Amino acid sequence: MRAVMPDVQPELPAKRDAGREGASAGSPVGLPTTLEGIRREIDAIDLELIALLNRRASMSVQVARVKRTNDAPTYQPGREQEVIRNAQTASAGPLADSHIRAIWSEILSTSRDLQRSLKIAYLGPANTFSHRAAEVAARVRFGTFVEYVPCRNFNEVFALTERGVVDLGVVPVENSVEGSVGGSLDLFVESPLQICSEIRLQITHHLVGHGPYDQAVRVYSHPQALGQCRAWLARNIPNAQAVETSSTASAAERAAADPEGVGIATEGAAVQAGIPVLVRSIQDHAHNTTRFVVLGKSYGARTGNDRTAILFVTQHRPGALHEVLRQLAERGLNLTNIESRPSRRGGDLWEYYFFVDFDGHPDDPLVKDALQAMRLASMTLKVLGSWPIETRIDETPPAVRPVREP
Repeated sequence: MRAVMPDVQPELPAKRDAGREGASAGSPVGLPTTLEGIRREIDAIDLELIALLNRRASMSVQVARVKRTNDAPTYQPGREQEVIRNAQTASAGPLADSHIRAIWSEILSTSRDLQRSLKIAYLGPANTFSHRAAEVAARVRFGTFVEYVPCRNFNEVFALTERGVVDLGVVPVENSVEGSVGGSLDLFVESPLQICSEIRLQITHHLVGHGPYDQAVRVYSHPQALGQCRAWLARNIPNAQAVETSSTASAAERAAADPEGVGIATEGAAVQAGIPVLVRSIQDHAHNTTRFVVLGKSYGARTGNDRTAILFVTQHRPGALHEVLRQLAERGLNLTNIESRPSRRGGDLWEYYFFVDFDGHPDDPLVKDALQAMRLASMTLKVLGSWPIETRIDETPPAVRPVREP
């Protein structure tokens, strides 16, 4: 499931001569000490860099030909993580690992763009939180050269990614206030897609519309957003009718067309709809955060700091769930999340799928052993993916600008 095509690593430039014009015996390893000398040295290094980058780009174009012959995907997370780790290991400083990841992410993004632009599907329209999560995923993982594809619903995000129309999909799976996002979790049951990354996004909701807001008759938004602002709405516009929409961006559009309505949306969505923000940050909890996952055809190689997601079904007998989960505890594997969803398979009405996240990677010996034991203890078990653990939460608001739908 995780076949990875070999790529070509960039060659590191040879060490430059210590005895250069403008250098002095008192400077570290003979480095130039005058500004003019330093700039000449930087210009010379830049010429080496551009020659090497173009050489690498030529190899990327050749990789594209091989991938097309073998019907391999453009984005292969395991290989790209390996390339970045190799560069980090080879570096003797002063660049930190974070600098190298940022630089190589852009190099890899450029290489992918030469092969074929990376496309990411998300729940549209533009300026939704899913759109913002896709942008964060690109910034953290995939670099600048990305095309964003808005979808009408979660089913379309999965379908386009499965068919290869896009390379990756981004969907929400859990909110810190409202809990799991069942509409996306249910699609994992039949889908062959794998989770290859996770994004945690701080959610800030704004009340938008023509105003005044305290005279609003209707409030539009996605069900998750309405739930996350329930207490504020009850205190401030208790008589307004809640009207569910497919996204927060469409809520702004509905509010723009309704003089007596308001919407809960992002500032970007308000700008796109041509209406002002009436009240900022109306969410009930200051640290309201949503987990989004990135979907692809495969998941990445182990990094030593990974998280794995699985789903399974147990038999109807006492202790069945405990029998499956104890396989993690006995091997010291930390369970980080568990959810249940009705199976909807038309058999037993009370059959459930359990969704579980735990620390580790399927290639870790302990995890391999645990998964084998869990399969024996359950009716069915499926690995949904694995990804490097991200502790960061993106709190940077997106640039506020109108976005034209493609």
